[in-house]
Amino acid sequence: MSAEPLLDIRGLRVWYRVYEGYLRVINDLNLHVNRGEKVGLVGETGCGKTTTMKAVLRILPHRVSRIAAGKVLFNGQDILTMRSSELQRVRSQGIAMIFQDPTAALNPVFTVGDQLKEVIRFALPPEQRQERKIQGIAIRALKEVYLPDQERILRNYPLQLSGGMRQRICISMAITTPRELLIADEPGTSLDVTIQDQILRLLRELVEKRGTSIILITHSLGVAREMTDRVYVMYAGSVVEVAPTRDLFREPLHPYTLGLLACVPKISGGGISAGIAGNIPDYLNPPPGCRFQPRCARATGECLHAAPSLFDQGSGHHVACFRYRR
Repeated sequence: MSAEPLLDIRGLRVWYRVYEGYLRVINDLNLHVNRGEKVGLVGETGCGKTTTMKAVLRILPHRVSRIAAGKVLFNGQDILTMRSSELQRVRSQGIAMIFQDPTAALNPVFTVGDQLKEVIRFALPPEQRQERKIQGIAIRALKEVYLPDQERILRNYPLQLSGGMRQRICISMAITTPRELLIADEPGTSLDVTIQDQILRLLRELVEKRGTSIILITHSLGVAREMTDRVYVMYAGSVVEVAPTRDLFREPLHPYTLGLLACVPKISGGGISAGIAGNIPDYLNPPPGCRFQPRCARATGECLHAAPSLFDQGSGHHVACFRYRR
């Protein structure tokens, strides 16, 4: 792997404007992805996972969002300061995103072919935008995601297809042209477990075959364990633990990570987990110090006044908890 990360997020802060003021959602977030690496991003609903990735592509709603601080370096260049032409190149050739809900991601009034070909047309240079060439790329993309009868599917509207087929079409849109980084936002959430497993296997096959890096956003620790090389655990807008996947599941350290793992149902039974006490903090008035301290049974006086940084535990394992400060 290259010494320089493919994607390097440094000190990112994202706020949303509401009537009462600003919601401080992303709070000094640091994250990096190496070339060819499969990275998991896990945490509760509302912790800021999708917001972080939308900030990477600069597709946050302009009127209500504000990137208050930070850098998003892709191949050493800051996406947050790019001109429109540079940003277009990143979106068409560098980074692709698969959104959580394929029904919402596809426009119901246009055929699959119209939408897939528009993505291809956007990515190709003007001199290569011949209809025959675009048609061939579209058919090849559908074949790569194992969709049969490609020409018929191109003529179909999204609502004529099943949920699994729509999700495969969204994946095909992301891989029509070579990309260095793929962001998959809960790609199987709206699907039954059998189709979800097929989609995840397909994603892993594609990224390994092409050497593409991937960020997999997921609520499922099982999916993260199966699919990734390294995992970031995110709570209330900050990374609280990051480690190689094997190390994280062998020796989780942060109280929040331990709470998440305790919530995972066990095949052997043993009752239903009580979950993690409390709720995600109010982003309008977040608690001082560590944002997890109102829910943490191990919090001390120091946790009430200071936010811990990520303390190095060796072998790439870092944890934001004063109990592990060396």
